Amino acid sequence: MIFYSKKINKITGLKSFFFSRGNGLSKGIYQSLNCGLGSNDKKKNVKNNISIVAKKIGCKLNRLIILKQYHSNKIINFDNFLVKKRYKADGIITSYPKFSFGILTADCVPILVADKENKIIAAIHSGWKGANSGIIENLIKKFKQKKSKILNLIVAIGPCIAQRNYEVKKDFVKQIRNRNFDYKKYFTNKNKKIYFNLRLFVNDKFLKLGIPKRNIDNINKDTYSDYKNFFSYRRSVHNNESDYGRCISVICRY
Repeated sequence: MIFYSKKINKITGLKSFFFSRGNGLSKGIYQSLNCGLGSNDKKKNVKNNISIVAKKIGCKLNRLIILKQYHSNKIINFDNFLVKKRYKADGIITSYPKFSFGILTADCVPILVADKENKIIAAIHSGWKGANSGIIENLIKKFKQKKSKILNLIVAIGPCIAQRNYEVKKDFVKQIRNRNFDYKKYFTNKNKKIYFNLRLFVNDKFLKLGIPKRNIDNINKDTYSDYKNFFSYRRSVHNNESDYGRCISVICRY
Protein backbone atom coordinates (compact mmCIF):
# COMPACT_ATOMS: atom_id res chain seq x y z
CA MET A 1 0.00 0.00 0.00
CA ILE A 2 1.11 3.54 -0.73
CA PHE A 3 -0.18 6.66 1.00
CA TYR A 4 -0.12 10.06 -0.71
CA SER A 5 -0.30 13.75 0.08
CA LYS A 6 -3.22 15.08 -1.93
CA LYS A 7 -1.95 18.62 -1.46
CA ILE A 8 1.47 17.89 -2.97
CA ASN A 9 0.06 15.66 -5.70
CA LYS A 10 -2.12 18.54 -6.91
CA ILE A 11 1.03 20.45 -7.89
CA THR A 12 1.86 19.93 -11.56
CA GLY A 13 5.08 17.98 -12.04
CA LEU A 14 5.40 16.87 -8.41
CA LYS A 15 4.36 13.70 -6.61
CA SER A 16 4.55 12.32 -3.07
CA PHE A 17 4.67 8.68 -2.01
CA PHE A 18 4.61 7.28 1.53
CA PHE A 19 5.34 3.58 1.01
CA SER A 20 4.18 0.92 3.42
CA ARG A 21 6.23 -2.20 4.16
CA GLY A 22 4.34 -4.33 1.64
CA ASN A 23 5.15 -5.63 -1.86
CA GLY A 24 8.88 -6.07 -1.42
CA LEU A 25 11.39 -8.93 -1.42
CA SER A 26 12.78 -9.04 2.13
CA LYS A 27 11.97 -11.87 4.53
CA GLY A 28 11.42 -12.38 8.26
CA ILE A 29 11.44 -9.28 10.43
CA TYR A 30 12.23 -7.23 7.31
CA GLN A 31 9.20 -8.39 5.36
CA SER A 32 8.93 -7.08 2.82
CA LEU A 33 9.70 -3.63 1.32
CA ASN A 34 12.59 -2.83 3.64
CA CYS A 35 14.58 0.07 2.18
CA GLY A 36 16.87 0.43 5.19
CA LEU A 37 20.40 0.51 3.81
CA GLY A 38 21.63 0.63 7.40
CA SER A 39 19.68 -2.42 8.52
CA ASN A 40 21.13 -5.91 8.80
CA ASP A 41 18.89 -7.21 6.03
CA LYS A 42 20.52 -8.79 2.98
CA LYS A 43 21.91 -5.90 0.96
CA LYS A 44 20.73 -7.51 -2.26
CA ASN A 45 17.14 -7.49 -1.01
CA VAL A 46 17.33 -3.88 0.14
CA LYS A 47 18.77 -2.71 -3.17
CA ASN A 48 16.15 -4.64 -5.08
CA ASN A 49 13.45 -3.09 -2.89
CA ILE A 50 14.76 0.39 -3.69
CA SER A 51 14.69 -0.53 -7.36
CA ILE A 52 11.04 -1.52 -6.96
CA VAL A 53 10.35 1.91 -5.45
CA ALA A 54 12.19 3.73 -8.25
CA LYS A 55 10.19 1.85 -10.87
CA LYS A 56 6.91 2.53 -9.06
CA ILE A 57 7.50 6.28 -8.89
CA GLY A 58 8.85 6.48 -12.44
CA CYS A 59 12.33 7.63 -11.51
CA LYS A 60 15.76 6.43 -12.67
CA LEU A 61 17.47 4.59 -9.85
CA ASN A 62 20.49 6.91 -9.87
CA ARG A 63 18.16 9.91 -9.49
CA LEU A 64 16.51 8.60 -6.34
CA ILE A 65 18.65 10.17 -3.62
CA ILE A 66 18.64 8.52 -0.20
CA LEU A 67 20.58 10.12 2.64
CA LYS A 68 22.64 8.53 5.39
CA GLN A 69 20.50 9.81 8.25
CA TYR A 70 21.79 10.32 11.78
CA HIS A 71 19.18 12.27 13.77
CA SER A 72 20.81 15.63 13.05
CA ASN A 73 19.51 19.04 11.95
CA LYS A 74 21.71 19.06 8.84
CA ILE A 75 20.13 19.79 5.46
CA ILE A 76 21.97 19.52 2.16
CA ASN A 77 21.37 21.98 -0.67
CA PHE A 78 21.54 19.40 -3.42
CA ASP A 79 22.04 22.10 -6.07
CA ASN A 80 25.65 22.24 -4.88
CA PHE A 81 26.35 18.51 -4.99
CA LEU A 82 26.88 15.74 -7.50
CA VAL A 83 25.34 12.26 -7.41
CA LYS A 84 28.51 10.50 -6.33
CA LYS A 85 27.89 9.16 -2.87
CA ARG A 86 25.32 8.76 -0.09
CA TYR A 87 25.43 12.06 1.75
CA LYS A 88 25.28 12.19 5.55
CA ALA A 89 22.39 14.47 6.53
CA ASP A 90 18.74 14.36 7.60
CA GLY A 91 17.33 16.69 5.00
CA ILE A 92 17.81 17.63 1.37
CA ILE A 93 16.46 20.34 -0.92
CA THR A 94 16.79 21.19 -4.61
CA SER A 95 15.44 23.39 -7.35
CA TYR A 96 16.59 20.89 -9.99
CA PRO A 97 14.04 18.83 -11.94
CA LYS A 98 14.13 15.07 -12.54
CA PHE A 99 15.26 14.14 -9.04
CA SER A 100 13.51 12.29 -6.23
CA PHE A 101 14.38 12.28 -2.53
CA GLY A 102 13.76 9.31 -0.24
CA ILE A 103 13.51 9.45 3.55
CA LEU A 104 13.78 6.29 5.68
CA THR A 105 11.77 5.93 8.88
CA ALA A 106 10.58 3.44 11.48
CA ASP A 107 8.64 5.66 13.99
CA CYS A 108 10.26 9.03 13.21
CA VAL A 109 8.48 11.46 10.91
CA PRO A 110 9.12 11.62 7.17
CA ILE A 111 8.35 15.15 5.98
CA LEU A 112 8.01 16.15 2.33
CA VAL A 113 7.83 19.83 1.39
CA ALA A 114 7.23 21.61 -1.92
CA ASP A 115 7.13 25.19 -3.15
CA LYS A 116 4.02 25.07 -5.33
CA GLU A 117 5.12 28.05 -7.44
CA ASN A 118 8.84 27.46 -7.95
CA LYS A 119 8.64 23.64 -7.79
CA ILE A 120 11.45 23.44 -5.25
CA ILE A 121 11.27 20.14 -3.35
CA ALA A 122 12.68 18.97 -0.03
CA ALA A 123 12.53 15.97 2.28
CA ILE A 124 13.56 15.63 5.91
CA HIS A 125 13.80 12.90 8.52
CA SER A 126 12.54 14.31 11.81
CA GLY A 127 12.65 12.36 15.03
CA TRP A 128 12.38 14.23 18.31
CA LYS A 129 16.11 15.00 18.29
CA GLY A 130 16.07 16.61 14.86
CA ALA A 131 12.88 18.52 15.52
CA ASN A 132 14.13 19.72 18.90
CA SER A 133 17.52 20.81 17.52
CA GLY A 134 16.11 22.85 14.65
CA ILE A 135 15.89 20.77 11.49
CA ILE A 136 12.50 22.24 10.58
CA GLU A 137 13.72 25.79 11.16
CA ASN A 138 16.79 25.00 9.05
CA LEU A 139 14.56 23.70 6.27
CA ILE A 140 12.51 26.89 6.14
CA LYS A 141 15.73 28.93 6.04
CA LYS A 142 16.85 26.91 3.01
CA PHE A 143 13.58 27.64 1.23
CA LYS A 144 13.88 31.33 2.00
CA GLN A 145 17.42 31.34 0.62
CA LYS A 146 15.92 30.05 -2.61
CA LYS A 147 13.41 32.93 -2.58
CA SER A 148 10.42 30.77 -1.69
CA LYS A 149 7.47 32.47 -0.04
CA ILE A 150 6.17 30.88 3.15
CA LEU A 151 2.59 30.92 1.90
CA ASN A 152 3.59 28.85 -1.13
CA LEU A 153 5.05 25.96 0.86
CA ILE A 154 3.05 22.73 1.03
CA VAL A 155 4.00 20.33 3.82
CA ALA A 156 3.22 16.61 4.02
CA ILE A 157 3.83 15.04 7.43
CA GLY A 158 3.92 11.28 7.08
CA PRO A 159 3.21 8.24 9.25
CA CYS A 160 4.96 8.15 12.63
CA ILE A 161 4.57 6.75 16.11
CA ALA A 162 1.38 7.88 17.86
CA GLN A 163 1.43 9.51 21.29
CA ARG A 164 -0.34 6.59 22.96
CA ASN A 165 2.65 4.38 22.09
CA TYR A 166 5.45 6.88 22.70
CA GLU A 167 6.32 6.53 26.38
CA VAL A 168 9.22 8.71 27.55
CA LYS A 169 11.19 9.43 30.72
CA LYS A 170 11.49 12.62 32.75
CA ASP A 171 14.89 13.47 31.28
CA PHE A 172 13.26 13.46 27.83
CA VAL A 173 10.66 15.96 29.04
CA LYS A 174 13.48 18.17 30.33
CA GLN A 175 15.17 18.27 26.92
CA ILE A 176 11.94 19.37 25.24
CA ARG A 177 11.24 21.89 28.02
CA ASN A 178 14.67 23.48 27.66
CA ARG A 179 13.90 24.58 24.09
CA ASN A 180 10.12 24.96 24.08
CA PHE A 181 8.31 27.26 26.52
CA ASP A 182 4.96 25.60 25.70
CA TYR A 183 6.33 22.09 26.16
CA LYS A 184 3.49 20.85 28.39
CA LYS A 185 1.03 20.56 25.50
CA TYR A 186 3.14 17.79 23.93
CA PHE A 187 2.87 15.43 26.90
CA THR A 188 0.14 13.46 28.63
CA ASN A 189 0.34 11.47 31.83
CA LYS A 190 -1.48 8.17 32.22
CA ASN A 191 -1.03 5.56 34.94
CA LYS A 192 2.12 7.35 36.12
CA LYS A 193 3.63 7.13 32.63
CA ILE A 194 4.52 10.03 30.32
CA TYR A 195 3.67 10.04 26.61
CA PHE A 196 5.00 12.39 23.91
CA ASN A 197 3.07 13.70 20.90
CA LEU A 198 5.69 13.80 18.14
CA ARG A 199 3.17 14.62 15.40
CA LEU A 200 1.82 17.65 17.25
CA PHE A 201 5.36 18.80 18.06
CA VAL A 202 6.33 18.73 14.38
CA ASN A 203 3.10 20.35 13.20
CA ASP A 204 3.54 23.20 15.66
CA LYS A 205 7.06 23.87 14.41
CA PHE A 206 5.71 24.59 10.92
CA LEU A 207 2.80 26.65 12.21
CA LYS A 208 5.10 28.80 14.34
CA LEU A 209 7.26 29.43 11.28
CA GLY A 210 4.28 30.82 9.40
CA ILE A 211 3.10 27.85 7.35
CA PRO A 212 -0.72 28.11 7.12
CA LYS A 213 -2.59 25.16 8.60
CA ARG A 214 -4.39 24.73 5.26
CA ASN A 215 -1.00 24.03 3.64
CA ILE A 216 -0.21 21.10 5.94
CA ASP A 217 -1.21 17.55 5.04
CA ASN A 218 -1.02 14.88 7.75
CA ILE A 219 -0.91 11.22 6.84
CA ASN A 220 -2.14 10.31 10.28
CA LYS A 221 -1.04 6.69 10.63
CA ASP A 222 0.56 5.08 13.70
CA THR A 223 3.69 3.16 12.77
CA TYR A 224 3.83 1.32 16.10
CA SER A 225 0.36 -0.24 16.13
CA ASP A 226 -0.01 -0.84 12.39
CA TYR A 227 2.26 -3.87 12.02
CA LYS A 228 0.82 -4.75 8.62
CA ASN A 229 1.85 -1.46 7.00
CA PHE A 230 4.83 -0.08 8.89
CA PHE A 231 8.16 -0.90 10.47
CA SER A 232 8.66 0.37 14.01
CA TYR A 233 11.88 0.66 15.97
CA ARG A 234 10.06 0.83 19.29
CA ARG A 235 7.88 -2.16 18.51
CA SER A 236 10.95 -4.17 17.53
CA VAL A 237 12.53 -3.36 20.91
CA HIS A 238 9.37 -4.36 22.80
CA ASN A 239 9.26 -7.62 20.81
CA ASN A 240 12.95 -8.33 21.51
CA GLU A 241 13.72 -8.43 17.80
CA SER A 242 17.34 -8.13 16.71
CA ASP A 243 16.75 -5.37 14.16
CA TYR A 244 14.01 -3.60 12.18
CA GLY A 245 13.23 -2.49 8.65
CA ARG A 246 12.65 1.05 7.36
CA CYS A 247 9.84 2.36 5.22
CA ILE A 248 10.60 4.89 2.52
CA SER A 249 8.80 8.15 1.73
CA VAL A 250 9.58 9.92 -1.51
CA ILE A 251 8.99 13.30 -3.12
CA CYS A 252 9.54 13.56 -6.88
CA ARG A 253 9.97 16.37 -9.36
CA TYR A 254 9.51 15.12 -12.90
